Amino acid sequence: MSLTLAEARARSAQVTDVSYDIDIDLRDHAGECFGSTTTLRFTTSAARTFVELTDARDLVVSVDGRPVEAAYDGRRIVLDDLPVGVPVAVRVEAQVPYVSDGDGMHRMSDPVDGETYVSAYLSLDIAQRVFACFDQPDIKATMAVAVSADPRWQVIGNGRVTSSEAGRWTFATTPRLCPSLFVVCAGPWHSVTWEHAGLPFGWHARASLAAELDRDADELRRTTDDCYDHYARLFDEPYPFDSYDQLFGPGHNWGAMETPGCVTYRDELLPRGRVTDDQRSRRATVIAHEMAHMWFGNLVTMRWWEDTWLNESFADYMGYRVAADGAGFPGTLVVHESTRKPAAYVADERRSTHPVAPAPEDVPDVDAAFTNFDSISYAKGNSCLRQLVTWLGDDDFLAGVNAHLTRHRFGNATLDDLVEALDAASPRNVRGWAEVWLRRTGFDTVAVRRDHDGVPVLAREGVRPHRFSVTALAADGTLVGTRLVDLDEQEVALPEWAGLAVVPNSQGETFARLRLDEQSAQVVAQHLGGVTDDLTRTVLWAHAFDEVRTGALSVDGFLDLVERYLPGEPRPALVSAVLDRTLGPVLTRSTPAADAATLVDRVAAACRAALGATTDDQVAIALTRGLAATSRDADALLAWLETGRTGEGVDLDPGLRWSTVARLAALGALDADAVEAERQRDQTFAGELGAARALAARPTPEAKAAAWAAMSAPDVSNRVFEATALGLWDPERVDLCTTYVDAYLADSPAICERRGQGFSLVVGRNAFPALELAPEQRQRLADTLASGSVPSVLARLWNDQLDDLR
Repeated sequence: MSLTLAEARARSAQVTDVSYDIDIDLRDHAGECFGSTTTLRFTTSAARTFVELTDARDLVVSVDGRPVEAAYDGRRIVLDDLPVGVPVAVRVEAQVPYVSDGDGMHRMSDPVDGETYVSAYLSLDIAQRVFACFDQPDIKATMAVAVSADPRWQVIGNGRVTSSEAGRWTFATTPRLCPSLFVVCAGPWHSVTWEHAGLPFGWHARASLAAELDRDADELRRTTDDCYDHYARLFDEPYPFDSYDQLFGPGHNWGAMETPGCVTYRDELLPRGRVTDDQRSRRATVIAHEMAHMWFGNLVTMRWWEDTWLNESFADYMGYRVAADGAGFPGTLVVHESTRKPAAYVADERRSTHPVAPAPEDVPDVDAAFTNFDSISYAKGNSCLRQLVTWLGDDDFLAGVNAHLTRHRFGNATLDDLVEALDAASPRNVRGWAEVWLRRTGFDTVAVRRDHDGVPVLAREGVRPHRFSVTALAADGTLVGTRLVDLDEQEVALPEWAGLAVVPNSQGETFARLRLDEQSAQVVAQHLGGVTDDLTRTVLWAHAFDEVRTGALSVDGFLDLVERYLPGEPRPALVSAVLDRTLGPVLTRSTPAADAATLVDRVAAACRAALGATTDDQVAIALTRGLAATSRDADALLAWLETGRTGEGVDLDPGLRWSTVARLAALGALDADAVEAERQRDQTFAGELGAARALAARPTPEAKAAAWAAMSAPDVSNRVFEATALGLWDPERVDLCTTYVDAYLADSPAICERRGQGFSLVVGRNAFPALELAPEQRQRLADTLASGSVPSVLARLWNDQLDDLR
């Protein structure tokens, strides 16, 4: 059972003045377990409490130096007869298992050189898989950490290293942190270090990725420094920790984790071979996002998980803003508007939607909280904050935020605390704004209609005040002008633009569905590619994504837009977004299986046409990735592998090469021996995953059976499970996959029960069958959910998938 809100409230009221001395022993890194010894010092107002430590072996507990027989259920250690009102020291010694699923002390052996890497990846209530603790966000504590490990290794943690002799590292005691922010990363890392603003900084990666880290080191350093300096200008509170390391680690369940002193990232963010401008911009956004957490989440932490948005919405908003304004990556909002925001609209229409800031009682336990790390808490919350800044003004927004951060530094805070600070800094009614924007689900619609003189009129369907840009377009799509409007209960007429097409929210400042009038919709359909403003064009593509999902635009009509306007699209990020949306939800959720091949062929033809039209090498790379996923010309794809470049002159980097291998395997043009030859040629962890996907993609019953057997292995890693699922599902060959859709629905609850929250994300979100489900399979999914036998994290994800299928 995960921790409940009631238990957390009771324990935080009882336990005070907490500190941890944590000793981690990683010397037996080839065994099943690592050593974890923690001394918890605290004062309690009751003689009974509990600490968490999951799956401990050889457990020894003592209180003030006296061994005790504490009750232990595999997760909670119950402490009785504690001294009341005076400091107590509880020492917990145990052996704790390593994991391969990214939830706990994750261990990975690099196939390139055989080196082992061990990293503590934590979140929510995962700290208890590493050390004994009060695993909740509002019991913050200092941490004094020591780690014993292979003397050849480097160990990185939350604070500066104070000593590192004979395989033992000690770290400076941290300020007060919640347990989920603990981090230890150990292995023979390759490092790039420097000093900036009086602090030590560093980037680290596996030794086998040394060339990639060195390739990107100047940019990574510059991005880090620029973001740091920009935050120093925005925030009154200085950076609150004593060092800033960043590490690309294998096996991460999240894109990154904001652990202070050592931020950890998926090492897919350090790709082999070429790094495109789009990848660089997205990575800079993640770097800025994680740095924002040093203030939102680390310096000031939510009291309970109903305020997840105080962490994630702020970091998401600041990530796009600071990457653009501080680190020199303009146009980041194209990615937000074309990828993340459309997903938030979808999430907000599911049964599982929730307010950006729900009430505490609506998040009754940690498993429920885990499901709220979703598009509502990230992308919708980001969009709401952007609307707040537009509506409030940047100066008042930052004044309120800075007052909030200073008032609650190294403590815990709630939505009400933030609203109080913003209200004090602004003449506007922030409390009323928060009630309709953050406490309510759903979104408004901004509609365009015409009066009898052809004047466009904006109307709001909903309850929220909006401030956004409106752009007028001539009959040929030429941009005529843009102005800012406030839209509330009263309609807004635009007489100066009589007879012109108009696009509300053309810069994406608010979160609302668009409904264009017939004249505006016709101009957009005929001249979308001629809209020269990147963000306006992105908003219009996102409008098309929404319309095809809701059925207002047919799949055939959407493909007409793709065929007509993809060849002229100049922004690589938008090209990728259109292709990802088309080959993702449009193909797998909106297209009948009988029409899947036609859609794939039309996308392939659009990519070929676009490749023939573009002179931009970054656009050509994005289009080539689309063609690699859709082409049926096996001879041409085989020639790519043989020469290492496409007929259009795009070099195959490792990622593009493996995508080509996967497509050839799916076409039946590469057998298992050929895939193995590619794996041997590559001999990296990424190559292992590429081979797993390609082997699963082969269109034979034997290949699909082997893929499901690999996914069903009890110790399969999160990455191998995900890669194999990518190959297993084939929307063009649904009959070949039917047996494994049934197996997936039958076996996944037990897999998730055994493997936990992070693995449940992979199973329920990334590995859900990406193809048309038969009516009886949809019914089986619904019946299984109705039975109440599905673990809560998987149940949330499956209910979302069921809503999308409907």
